Amino acid sequence: MIRTVITPDQNFLSFNIPDKYIGKKMEVIAFAVDEPAEDVIYTTKSRKSFSAIKLRTKDFKFNRDEANER
Repeated sequence: MIRTVITPDQNFLSFNIPDKYIGKKMEVIAFAVDEPAEDVIYTTKSRKSFSAIKLRTKDFKFNRDEANER
């Protein structure tokens, strides 16, 4: 991968590529460094708290027939 930051002084840009890239598909992207990236999605892991509901299940007996009743 090659990454170069330049400041052009005209509306035409030319550059050389390494021999190892000849014959391969390439993608060339140009954007201003100070532009916000529109397609970048920022994610953060958030912890969800379920502390609002507290159930006491010490003596709970599960009844499968009762749970499946319709």
